[in-house]
Amino acid sequence: MVEAYCVKCKTKREMLQPEPVFTETGTPATRGKCPVCGTGLYRMGRTPQHDGLQPPEKPRKAQRNSRSGKLVIVESPAKARTVSRFLGKDYKVKASVGHVRDLLRSQLSVDVDQDFEPKYRVPNEKRSLVKDIKQLATKAEAVYLATDPDREGEAIAWHLSEAAEIDPEITHRVVFHEITRPAIEAAFAHPRAIDQHLVNAQQARRVLDRLVGYNLSPLLWQKVRSRLSAGRVQSVALRIVVDREREIESFIPEEYWTIQAELHPVTAVDDKYLARLVKIDGEDPQLSAEEQVTPVLEDMERARYSISKIRRGERRRKPAAPFITSTLQQDASRQLGFTTKKTMSVAQQLYEGIDIGEDGSTGLITYMRTDSTNISLLAQKEAREYLLGKYGKEYLPEEPPVYKTRAKGAQEAHEAIRPTSVFRTPEKLRHHLNREQLRLYKLIWQRFVASQMEAAVYNTLSVDIEAVSASREYLLRASGSILKFQGFLVVYEEARDEDAPAEEDNVAIPDSIAENQPQDLDRLLPEQHFTQPPPRYTEATLIKTLEENGIGRPSTYAPIMTTLQQRGYVVRESKRLIPTETGFTVTDLLTEHFPEIVNIGFTASMEENLDLVASGQQEWVQIVRDFYEPFIEEVDRARAEMPEVKAEPEAIGRKCPRCGHELVVRFGRFGKFISCSNFPECRYTEPWLEKIGVRCPQDGGEIVERKTRRGRTFYGCSNYPECDFTSWKRPMATPCPNCGGTLVYTNKNHAQCLKCESVFTLEEVGEEISEVA
Repeated sequence: MVEAYCVKCKTKREMLQPEPVFTETGTPATRGKCPVCGTGLYRMGRTPQHDGLQPPEKPRKAQRNSRSGKLVIVESPAKARTVSRFLGKDYKVKASVGHVRDLLRSQLSVDVDQDFEPKYRVPNEKRSLVKDIKQLATKAEAVYLATDPDREGEAIAWHLSEAAEIDPEITHRVVFHEITRPAIEAAFAHPRAIDQHLVNAQQARRVLDRLVGYNLSPLLWQKVRSRLSAGRVQSVALRIVVDREREIESFIPEEYWTIQAELHPVTAVDDKYLARLVKIDGEDPQLSAEEQVTPVLEDMERARYSISKIRRGERRRKPAAPFITSTLQQDASRQLGFTTKKTMSVAQQLYEGIDIGEDGSTGLITYMRTDSTNISLLAQKEAREYLLGKYGKEYLPEEPPVYKTRAKGAQEAHEAIRPTSVFRTPEKLRHHLNREQLRLYKLIWQRFVASQMEAAVYNTLSVDIEAVSASREYLLRASGSILKFQGFLVVYEEARDEDAPAEEDNVAIPDSIAENQPQDLDRLLPEQHFTQPPPRYTEATLIKTLEENGIGRPSTYAPIMTTLQQRGYVVRESKRLIPTETGFTVTDLLTEHFPEIVNIGFTASMEENLDLVASGQQEWVQIVRDFYEPFIEEVDRARAEMPEVKAEPEAIGRKCPRCGHELVVRFGRFGKFISCSNFPECRYTEPWLEKIGVRCPQDGGEIVERKTRRGRTFYGCSNYPECDFTSWKRPMATPCPNCGGTLVYTNKNHAQCLKCESVFTLEEVGEEISEVA
């Protein structure tokens, strides 16, 4: 019995005179009549009557012959313009403007009962674009998906092919790490199929993040406050910041003392130098209080000093590896003051292409989301040619340097971040780039060129001085070094980590010293110290910690930093990340009820599992299932057991001008704002103004921190619009020593008066070195 739907009777009917047939493409079907009204019935699918029947040969697609031209799809219009210039008129280049398909925002969009099948949807704003791509693809003889060379780029290529229903037989994936003519020609000469393993790895990450976010975020809305979020990687990063803050709060400083001696050879009174006390009777000094230091000083005053050993040597300092994503973000933060978001935005512009005059729109750097330090042989050869002509043979190592990638799970097929041509020096591009682009390009160019150069060489000198008293023996040491050969330092020197320990004193040691030579003591210099708590994280040091622990990947670092600040979990003050009360509360709740979600080791192991999916060694569905089953049990338990810790809105001490009720601070989509406590009856609101503790020079009002529509920070009077004072530079509370006007930070070391325009060092005006500027 074969049933089929009758369009006239509008119900299913048992087919009369069923006849097994095949469609033109060879698909089995059954044809018959309705026994009631005689309407023809048709049903797709194989039946026992098809056994033994031979389906017709599939006809060749006649449509193929009418196809002409080649379609290339990239993500951004800027990239499209650059790629189009290199490919020529036979290629039509279209920009997808990022993703064209994603999970629905309004629901989980993951079917947990059907192997976590994602439910994708083309958003309304992309439907006309996808329709255009589909129409162009039906007419093209070949379609090249030239999205970015990482997992997300691979996923975008797959979504494009699925959403636009592009014929797989004409679909090609091309990958290039730089947007230059040779790289693009090489990529189009060797196209490949979409790598489904990479797609699955990205899909697994997307599904995991959706399962975590769409289960934990509503829980936080219910238990803490609205507009909060939790994430698989984001919440671990927040915990790292919170744990550091608690370390700082619980830190108890301990006192310790150091002693230096100012000495000179008995035969050369003017050849003075400093030596540090390193041993007392062969043991490390234990000087934790002044009462321990005093007898040592008295005894050392009576001691006889002589040089026991002089060690001369040579130290080689190798250049740093070329940038990867994390090190670029760290160095741009230290040297340029860029946030991670700004660094990646400017780097994207340099990668996608900028009009540089006669050469037109050209990609200036290689792909900026990478964790590999590899450099192509062609780029190394070009760098050596440049260095030979610019600096000479002595600045070139015998063999091109090879750098070992430190990042866990690094994609070794990628390259480090480098200029696409070392001959495009920053000086040549000065008139084609804006200030931010030029500063970042110069940093990338210098780092790469330096990485291909010879090491710097120092002559080192270490002097041991023996001091013998009636009761004790003391060992003092003076160390110094002199740069013998600049090497890579002629081009670039890596910025020190903000939190790196200070280097040992580089003492100037006189040439008149000799072994066994008696020394005279001029004076002893005791100094009291206190141990310091661990420093708060900056964006740069937090990214370094995430990378060292294998948490996140190059494409995730900048979004993590942005989300933590947008959600109000941390604030960024003088570059340092300080957790808010909300950040503490959310971390404590998640740590108690979801210990694995905020566990560093667990999150790192999940990244390793995703790497296994990308290499085809693991199925993504099983990884998600192993995570989800215990996770959803924890969610159900937390709904019942997690306490509500909703904080009442904080009153600001003013009355609502409309109804007289108290004004309070609330949190909205764009952060803090002030509203009436009588909401929703009274809907009065006003913006939250962040005061900086400085009075306005025009009317004496409070100067507050504001932001432009594009997010740039500036400073203005709280009495705006009555007072129109504004400044891009942060004002200081200290008045100008010359005229009493308002000083502003111009950089980390200097301030300028807005009134008389005098410039001072921060030391001159009694301010500490600033990280604000």
